[in-house]
Amino acid sequence: MGVMETFENWKQFLGEHVDRAKEVGLSQDQLANIATKVGEFLASKVDPKNPEQQLLKEMWNVADNEERRAIASIMVKMADRAH
Repeated sequence: MGVMETFENWKQFLGEHVDRAKEVGLSQDQLANIATKVGEFLASKVDPKNPEQQLLKEMWNVADNEERRAIASIMVKMADRAH
């Protein structure tokens, strides 16, 4: 099963990468910046594979830049706690 197939797999995958980023010294702000860029890519290039990803995409599409950064920051926190 792929990383994008279930929301739990996605959070686990992200959590592993958040851990690695922290190990090399990235700050929470830097993680949020990266997550925002990843969110932009996913929203524009990747079809949602489950209902949670569909909801995130819909929220992303109606959000302004500040709200998108908040969504990205929340995803980083969720992923960190899931791992």
